Amino acid sequence: MSVPAALADILYPEIEPYETGFLLAGDGQRVFWEQSGNPDGKPVVFLHGGPGGGTAPWHRRFFDPEAYRIILFDQRGCGRSTPHASDPAAALRFNTTWHLVADLELLRRNFGIARWQVFGGSWGSTLALAYAQSHPEVVSELVLRGIFTLRRHELEWFYEGGAAALFPDLWEHYLAPVPVIERGRMIEAYHRLLADPDPAVHVPAAQAWTRWEASTVTLRPDAELVEAMTESESATAFARIENHYFLNGGWLREGQLIEDAAAGALRGIPGVIVQGRYDVCTPPMTAWDLHRAWPEAEFVMVDDAGHSAAEPGIAAALVAATDRFAAS
Repeated sequence: MSVPAALADILYPEIEPYETGFLLAGDGQRVFWEQSGNPDGKPVVFLHGGPGGGTAPWHRRFFDPEAYRIILFDQRGCGRSTPHASDPAAALRFNTTWHLVADLELLRRNFGIARWQVFGGSWGSTLALAYAQSHPEVVSELVLRGIFTLRRHELEWFYEGGAAALFPDLWEHYLAPVPVIERGRMIEAYHRLLADPDPAVHVPAAQAWTRWEASTVTLRPDAELVEAMTESESATAFARIENHYFLNGGWLREGQLIEDAAAGALRGIPGVIVQGRYDVCTPPMTAWDLHRAWPEAEFVMVDDAGHSAAEPGIAAALVAATDRFAAS
C-alpha cells in the first residue's frame, strides 16, 4: 500500500532501516525485525494489526527519526516472518497472543533495551495491552489506536453480522463462500474453509474474508488498499491467522484486557488512546470502555475518521502523541 498524498505533510519523511534480522523465537519460528531512525534514540516498538497484517515502510513515519530508535517486526506467520501462514502446511498452534507477548519480551532483551514505548493499532492495540499488563515495568508509554480487545460482542459485531447493517452490499461478498446452512456461525464456517488444503477452497475464502475488512477500514472506499490486501498470498496468511485468533478468543478470558486495566494493571504508564468516530471495524465503545478503565490515558476522538491509521485525522493524532513522548 502506498501512503495517501494527504499524509505527506503529517508523517515524517521516508527512511530506510539501518539494521534488519530475524529473531529465532523457538517452535521453528523466525520473526523478522528491523531498526531505523536514531540508534541512540528513545526506543519504540510498532505493533501491526491483523493479527497477520505485517509491517510496511510507511509505519516508520509515525516517529521523529532523530528522536526515536524505531523497531518494527512482523509477527509470527506473516510479512517476512517464517513459516508463512499462506502455506496450508504451516501449523498455527505456536501462534497465540502469549507467544507474541513472549516474542516481544525476547526481542526487547536481545536489543538490550530497559524500557520502550509500545505503539499499536487495531489488533496491535490488543497485543500492546496484553504485553503492557504482563510487563508494565518495561513500558515507558502506550500509544494506541482503534481499540480492539476480542470480547465476544466485538467479534460478533464485525464478523457475525452486526456491521452488515451499514454495508449490506459488501456483506454479501463476505457471505458468498459460506454455505447457507453455516451462516449462523461465520467465524467457525470460515475456519473450515481456510483450513482446507485445496487452494481452490482456501484462497477464495481468504480473499473474501480480507476484502470485507479492507473495504470497511477507511471512512471512504480505498480501491488500492483493497487490491493490495486481497493479493492471494498475503490474504491467505492474514485470514488464516485472524480467524485462528478470533475462533479462540485471543486466548484471553472474556473482558480480560478491560478488566485488568480497571484493576490497575496500567497505572503509572502514560498513554494516548486515538479512536475514529466512524470506525466500523472496532467501534468507539471499546476505546471508551478502556478509557473509563484507564482514565489516566489521554482520549482523542477523531470526528472525521474510520479505522485506518492512514486516515489524516488519526495519523495526525498519532504523530502528536509520539512527538509529545519523544523527549520523556
